[in-house]
Amino acid sequence: MRMETAIGLNSAAQLPLTAGDNPDRLRSEASFAALCGVSPVPASSGKTVRHRLSRGGDRAANSAIHIIAIGRLRLDPRSQDYVARRIAAGHSKLEAIRCVKRDIAREVFGIIIRRHRQINQCQIAA
Repeated sequence: MRMETAIGLNSAAQLPLTAGDNPDRLRSEASFAALCGVSPVPASSGKTVRHRLSRGGDRAANSAIHIIAIGRLRLDPRSQDYVARRIAAGHSKLEAIRCVKRDIAREVFGIIIRRHRQINQCQIAA
């Protein structure tokens, strides 16, 4: 399947809005993930080591990424296999979805940066 699997019009509109007019200010995909609220935050206690999603960031972007993740879990066999492997490894379904959301943020960041560079390379006709 294509990288853009399950990215609808609303999600495709919301995520560049979150990145802003100048995506160069985002230094890495990790900063974009934090901006969207899908960066992992340690939530360990005792002997249990785990992570949860950050409650900060743009809630509309987090919602858009969540909708993409649910769509991928329904349509994309690679995502389904990944979640099945994570669950078999002892992780909860929510933790597996958190990882899928982070991966989506990584992919979307790459799309935004590539598109921004393409736009900046074009010269305006006089």
